[in-house]
Amino acid sequence: MHIRFSGDFTVKNPRQDVYTFLTDPDRFCPILPDFKALAKEAADHFTVTLSLGISHIRGDAKIKMVLAEATPPTRAAYTGRGDVIGANVTVTAAFDLTDVPAGTRVDWRGEAQIVGRLVSLAGGLLEPLAKKNLMKLIDGLQAALTNDKQPVRS
Repeated sequence: MHIRFSGDFTVKNPRQDVYTFLTDPDRFCPILPDFKALAKEAADHFTVTLSLGISHIRGDAKIKMVLAEATPPTRAAYTGRGDVIGANVTVTAAFDLTDVPAGTRVDWRGEAQIVGRLVSLAGGLLEPLAKKNLMKLIDGLQAALTNDKQPVRS
C-alpha cells in the first residue's frame, strides 16, 4: 500500500527557528501521534517508537529514521524504515521553508509504503488512520511552532 500526503502552513517564527525545530528529533518526535520513545544513534540517525492500534491489531512501530537532507535554513528531509505490527514500512518526509511577510511558510510532503500482513488484515483502515494521524502531526507541529492551541491548516 502506498500513501502520499502534502500540504502547507504558515507560522510567525523566523525560518531559522523553524528549521532548527524540524531538525531536532528531541523536539520534533514527541509531537508525533502515539509517540512512545526516541533513541538517538547520532545527530542525524535515530529510532522512534510509536504505539499503534488498528481495530483489534495493536503493537509498537519502531522506525529507524535518517535526516537525509539538511539545507539550512530552507529544507529538511527524512527517510525511515521499520517494522509496524506485522508489516514493513518505508517513509519519507520533507519540509521546505520559505520566508513570507507573515513569517515562514512550511511546505510539507511525504510518502509511506507499507508491505506485509498488516495490509491484508487492516487494508481499508490504514489510509484513513494514516491521514488522521498525519493531520494530528501537522496540527501538533504548527501548535509547537506557534504556541497556539488551535492551529489552522491552509
